[in-house]
Amino acid sequence: MGNDKGKNLLPDDDYRAWDIQKTELYKREQTYSPPAVKFGNSTTFQDDYVPQEIKPRQSFRPSSVVKRSTCPFDGDTSHRLDYVPYQLEVKSSRPREVYKPTSQPFEDLTTHRRDFQGLAGETAKICRPAHTRVTQRAHFEGSTEFRESFQPWELPPPEVRKVQEYVPPAGAMQSDSTSHLDYVPHQATRVLPIRPLSHRSRNSDPFQGKSTTKEDFPAWESRRQGPVKQQPQIPAPSGRFEGLSTFRCHYVPHELVPTESCRPLQVPVKSSAPFDDVTMYSTEYVPKRREICPASCPSPPGYVFEHTDSRGHQFFRKVTPVVKAF
Repeated sequence: MGNDKGKNLLPDDDYRAWDIQKTELYKREQTYSPPAVKFGNSTTFQDDYVPQEIKPRQSFRPSSVVKRSTCPFDGDTSHRLDYVPYQLEVKSSRPREVYKPTSQPFEDLTTHRRDFQGLAGETAKICRPAHTRVTQRAHFEGSTEFRESFQPWELPPPEVRKVQEYVPPAGAMQSDSTSHLDYVPHQATRVLPIRPLSHRSRNSDPFQGKSTTKEDFPAWESRRQGPVKQQPQIPAPSGRFEGLSTFRCHYVPHELVPTESCRPLQVPVKSSAPFDDVTMYSTEYVPKRREICPASCPSPPGYVFEHTDSRGHQFFRKVTPVVKAF
């Protein structure tokens, strides 16, 4: 009985091969024939960039033959022609003036002392109130508002709570849970499959791996198209490369001739004339006489007092002496 059950479970008994006729295709047969004529349409690149004949350009490089001059070398420079050494003239000496000190005494009157002499006024009064010291011979009580409001109160002692003694429950503990009570194990039998019995015979023919796609779309032999290369229009140069540049042709090395130094000799020029120490400062800035302000004296001679402005400056008028005619 066990062997018969194993035969029924094989896939050959359940899935039998049926004789199915192949469906005919309604597609029209088209055989591809490549064209024998070359493709006539041109591209945008071929229309815009028409190949033209390139002519080799004529070289404008001068000949490499060095032209030597027959005239002798002239060593005169602009510095030699323009900067000719001249003989220095002898400076005329000027007599030095002797310093003559002034005979008047020095007055230490400055602009500040002359303009800001100060005005006579009253001394500013102090606006601070008089200091009166509060004295009290009473005894300090030492009582504050906090001490009067918050006085200490007597607190009763806390009550002690009595702990009840533990009494174990009577009887045995029931360890049954809701899952043990509701889900009770039952004895169940295995359900047999309701699949019908198959009585087909095994097929020993080989498997045909053909499909509609493989028969309709066979693989074609295709070759990769090579790149379209344009033929070079400039002919390749023939002959050996000269390797001669414009720099080598123009700049031919010559023999260097050391230039003669035009710097004069480092010999100090000595003159027999005496040294002239007269400067512009000693000539232009001559010591002048200082004028004395008449306001520095209580009664200056030759001046008459006129008025005093709001700043306290005193103004004097110079009196012109009257000359009597003979």
